[in-house]
Amino acid sequence: MQSPCIREASTCFHGFCTNPAFDRLDSQSSTTRSTANSQHDFANSTNSSLYPNTRFTNHESLPSLAELFSNFTKAYPQYLNTIQADQIRVREYHHLSNHVCFDYIGHGLFSYHQKQSHHSATSVASTSTSAPSTQYSIGSGVPFFHISNKSANLYSKIHYGGHESEFDSIIRKRITSFMNISEDEYSMVFTASQSSAFKLLAESYPFWSNRELLTVYDFENEAVEMMIDCSKQKGAKVMSAKFSWPKMSIHSKTLKKMVVSKSKNRKKGLFVFPLQSKMTGARYSYQWLTIAQENGWHVLLDATASGAKDMETLGLSFFRPDFLFCSFYKIFGENPSGFGCLFVKKSSASVFKSSKTKSIGIVSLLPSTRYGQYFDKSSSFDIDTEQQPSPAEPTKVDFAFSSSSSGPVSVQQNEEITELKKLQKGNIEQEQESDFQITELDKPLDMNQFGNRDATTSGYSEIEFRGLNHADTLGLIVIRNRSRYLINWLINALMSLQHPHSEFGLPLVTVYGPKVRFDRGPALAFNIFDWKGEKVDPALVQKLADRNNISLGFGLLKNFWFPDRHDEGNTLLQTTTPEHRKLLKNKKEKFNISISVVTASLGILTNFEDTYRLWAFASKFLDADFVEKERWRYTALNQRTIEV
Repeated sequence: MQSPCIREASTCFHGFCTNPAFDRLDSQSSTTRSTANSQHDFANSTNSSLYPNTRFTNHESLPSLAELFSNFTKAYPQYLNTIQADQIRVREYHHLSNHVCFDYIGHGLFSYHQKQSHHSATSVASTSTSAPSTQYSIGSGVPFFHISNKSANLYSKIHYGGHESEFDSIIRKRITSFMNISEDEYSMVFTASQSSAFKLLAESYPFWSNRELLTVYDFENEAVEMMIDCSKQKGAKVMSAKFSWPKMSIHSKTLKKMVVSKSKNRKKGLFVFPLQSKMTGARYSYQWLTIAQENGWHVLLDATASGAKDMETLGLSFFRPDFLFCSFYKIFGENPSGFGCLFVKKSSASVFKSSKTKSIGIVSLLPSTRYGQYFDKSSSFDIDTEQQPSPAEPTKVDFAFSSSSSGPVSVQQNEEITELKKLQKGNIEQEQESDFQITELDKPLDMNQFGNRDATTSGYSEIEFRGLNHADTLGLIVIRNRSRYLINWLINALMSLQHPHSEFGLPLVTVYGPKVRFDRGPALAFNIFDWKGEKVDPALVQKLADRNNISLGFGLLKNFWFPDRHDEGNTLLQTTTPEHRKLLKNKKEKFNISISVVTASLGILTNFEDTYRLWAFASKFLDADFVEKERWRYTALNQRTIEV
């Protein structure tokens, strides 16, 4: 069933009037009016999209979804120009009508509809055959895959390449095209995650000669922390950018001192820079990339939080980072598992030449068979095939598990694999004596050695990356404008919630980072405060949201910079525990702390109803007894005490 937002948009799509104020891709592209005027007009439109100067103090008296959507489309008439995203969502991602997803960062490869079609095809096939097949899962155009870890030397992998399966090649080429990156200039390796990629870089980078690591993150990031720990072990000097409280914008003066070198010939180190904060939505200037490179830094551009098609605004012809990382998952809103992609500029790969380290972090993608098994015709270490029963003994096949195989193989196959590994082990030992180590998984393997197996690769060209195709179809302008309208409406709506009977108009929600702003990212960091002004535990907010079919994120903001005149007692201290607050009052000069926050990230398929549902959920905390009511409700339903 379509939401009222979709139905109304469908009826009035052809009747909207364009508004030149929203035709701009971003604030820098406006040629007919100044940035200040654009920002002012946009703020006024955002304010009118709700109810101007209105504060909501009762969650039971919120305007209806249909009423607010009407106001929303009047304020942002060009939102109706993004109706194609709603159509894609209804057709390919119908599961999103039941659960609102605000906890995804990255790009989805496939659609939910593809998965459902695959399951249907598999179910039909399983009833029409008595013996499982090892044919690849291509019938529905979606290859479910398995990630195979391997130990490899990054320089050897980039410089020498090695054997690449057709499956890996197809996915690599599609992602490279999606990211608008030249294969002639960059090489790419798959990694298990962002943490794996950052650790791989830190282990391979020559911090003994390029001794500095400078990161630009306003939140605690596991991958960055892993890189910091690894670089410190190699003697690196670690620095972090600071962010002005409370807007969380880069404190440019401090960062410039760290980036700019007094000596032009001095080797600096590694500069790790994201396009924007995946928590606060703050966007950063690309000029930092140029400044860093001009001052002897190698640049790692973290595109994890970049929106779909954002790389088309970057223009690598002007900004060519030495390294670039992005992540991809399988299906938006349903399956967050996936992998990372580390791009290395070929002209910068020589920096790893002195590294002899073989790290676990690079992976291969193994296509699944039609029956859920995995098969890699280029590797003996992740073979997952089943010997077909012979006509003479149709029901008597002994299976054993090879120590390096992820699935069952017959005893005969196991012996053959063991012999082959012995040969490979000898080759590997010889390779380790050379200057560069090439992993055994990069070698092609003749699958005929294992008998007759159906390992056809026909159909790879039929793989449909519908998740990526949808982003390509919508395009950068539609995606950027849609997310801009929705995120700013949501921020304005959350900030309109105010506790009733509060003497000083105590707001329910505090937003960290940029507020209503034309040029901001589609991510939001916030906290909810009770009627006494105490912060509600973000983990509790996340749990209660999940029980209301809304997925939110959780994180820690850090690296704050405070001006001397800033009254930290009325802002930052209220977000900490009473014990921490007492400590900080005694040592106000030490603000090396972090703040736990709730996060929400909007994707290309987020619609107005999603943002409305989050706003309506947050408004429930206006009821002073909401948390206690939830505790008793779930106790009654489950007949046992549940911690919330």
